[in-house]
Amino acid sequence: MSFKNILENFSDFRKDSEMGGHHDYDHRWAMAIDLDVCTGCNACSTACYAENNLPVVGKERFEKNQPMHWLRIERYWDENDGDHPEQGAGFIPMLCQQCGAATCEPVCPVAATYHTPDGLNAQVYNRCIGSRYCSNNCPYRVRYFNFWSYYEDAWPEPLNQQLNPDLSVRDKGVMEKCTFCVQRIRVAKDKAIMDDRKLEDGEFQTACAQACPTGAIVFGDTMNPNSQVTRLWADHEVKRGAVTAKTPKSDPEKRGYRVFEELNTDPSIMYLERVRETEV
Repeated sequence: MSFKNILENFSDFRKDSEMGGHHDYDHRWAMAIDLDVCTGCNACSTACYAENNLPVVGKERFEKNQPMHWLRIERYWDENDGDHPEQGAGFIPMLCQQCGAATCEPVCPVAATYHTPDGLNAQVYNRCIGSRYCSNNCPYRVRYFNFWSYYEDAWPEPLNQQLNPDLSVRDKGVMEKCTFCVQRIRVAKDKAIMDDRKLEDGEFQTACAQACPTGAIVFGDTMNPNSQVTRLWADHEVKRGAVTAKTPKSDPEKRGYRVFEELNTDPSIMYLERVRETEV
């Protein structure tokens, strides 16, 4: 869709597929992340670094607000230590939400970020001019700018041999973010096409889901009614296009919610609230 068409049909652009928006999906990849079993171990973040050729920027650059991590673990404590401070902090893995009505897409002046038939917010690195409009317009703060040519010093010999050959090493001046390990998606789809069959649920996983020791991250296609992620979304009453997916506290079994869904961004990641013991 051209930028002119987006301007002419902006109301449709802001709708997801269930509301008659302009996106026609082949798949709709999504996640369900159970915060009750997440331990904040950072295995998912480490796996993301290894899979997607992310550089370790170092302490000095990090302190200058120049991080480069597609997935971060946020830590939260209850106000006033809550009723059960001995239970410690709560953890939330925060990555690109792969929004169906992404706020980052319409503001890019060169259309370097766009929506794919898989429901992903894709990034074209060799088209990006580094305006950072997408980062400024992202409410989740999950887009990162390449301030340096990290490849010059991030992987000295022999560390360069552990780089993933399935995707590029980006240079300075471009925006980066989580892609739901799109290289794995492409390999699995190509294999299914060659075998003349449909993709099966669980046939592949993102690096973070594969590395999670507690199985807190579930990845799959919500357009597949039999997939595990679809069942989790249905069990916890998260529906695309709803004004809010936050369920009343009166039903503790329905723990699903999507971050900042009131902004109508239609995120593709559902979080399951942490279950805390309460006095009867």
